[in-house]
Amino acid sequence: MRILLATFWTIPHLGGVWNYMEQLKKKLEKLGHEVDLLGYGEDNTIIHIVNEGRKIETEKLLPLLRAKMNPENYPALYANKLVEYTEFQRYAYELGTAYLGLEKYDLIHTQDVISTACIDRVRPRSTPLVATLHGSVAHEIRHQLKTIHKSANAYMARAYYDQLEWSGATAADTTIVANEWLKKILTNEFEVPSEQISVIHYGFDTKEFIKKMREKNAIIRPENKKVIIYSGRITELKGVHHLVTALGELKKIRNDWVCWLVGSGDLQEELKMQSKVLGIQDDLFFFGQRDDVPSIMSKADIFVLPSLIENQPLSLIEAQLAGKAVIVSDVGGLPEMVEQKVTGLLTPPSDPESLCANLELLLGNDRLRKNISSNAKKWGMSHWSLDVGVRRLVDVYKEAIARREQGDEDESSHSIHH
Repeated sequence: MRILLATFWTIPHLGGVWNYMEQLKKKLEKLGHEVDLLGYGEDNTIIHIVNEGRKIETEKLLPLLRAKMNPENYPALYANKLVEYTEFQRYAYELGTAYLGLEKYDLIHTQDVISTACIDRVRPRSTPLVATLHGSVAHEIRHQLKTIHKSANAYMARAYYDQLEWSGATAADTTIVANEWLKKILTNEFEVPSEQISVIHYGFDTKEFIKKMREKNAIIRPENKKVIIYSGRITELKGVHHLVTALGELKKIRNDWVCWLVGSGDLQEELKMQSKVLGIQDDLFFFGQRDDVPSIMSKADIFVLPSLIENQPLSLIEAQLAGKAVIVSDVGGLPEMVEQKVTGLLTPPSDPESLCANLELLLGNDRLRKNISSNAKKWGMSHWSLDVGVRRLVDVYKEAIARREQGDEDESSHSIHH
């Protein structure tokens, strides 16, 4: 099969979606398929097929769109800045994708609601479309409308993204989600038919991860201290500010720990200031973006994920495979990945006091910490098999192709009889 893996987000980037696309490409190619990767490039300046080096500049597309979709003809489009920005990026993506060409693919597999809605409008009708949704864009936007995207007409953005969530979730032949949490949101709230949705856990290349864990790096564990680690984007939605607050409280109780923050994001400078105010600047280390996360993770004791919204994060999968005791927020798909006091601890979101209490519990109870670490590793190694995940995915591909072919046959026989 010739398969296109496509996303609306920037690729390559240090995040779960790109990692998933890369691992999937590798595995599908081993099975004999040809795979291309499509997405926006850095700062959304290009739309490109990464592995082929083919691209189109968005600045060539936007003037055409602005001339057509001007404020006189489309006043509603310009009433909310977030909606305006997304609409133009969306249409540019659609035009760019059509320009790069979709005709040669036997199947297209999108990775978010926006790319799914866009590609559905420009794909050849006979080409099957499968979508994997790595979270709820509408829910993330709702949260951001209360924080970073506040505006008097926020309701317009909410309605726009709700409509986009529905369009993207219903446009594909099959929509794949990683957990029951996201399936419930789509079926109950957005009225996506449940037969449209398949629940398939992500596969993960466990062998490759274990190999990378053993690689050397220059980071040295402090003596006589436990290492708490967070790995991921340093953003408001990830709740890292609550972790820093919890560490400020923890410092008043005990001093036998350090915390490593691995990743980058727009909250970084603010958190550095916060750590100074709390007097923990010598206990908190900002490592920035790294490509040696597995070997850094191997040197830690406790992994913390204090997210406010979360689907099925790669960082938690990695922490489980590395055999770490984990503390995660009781939100989204996380309770389906962590069994309380067996494979980890669940803590209420936006609650630094509870987070501090859980950190104190694991730091003070070696036996519990080691039990949780061991259970997490056993569960992770059996649960995240890449072979099983990709096998189930290829079955979905085959079903989608068969349904399309059947549909085409039905259509042609219908036209013959008329």
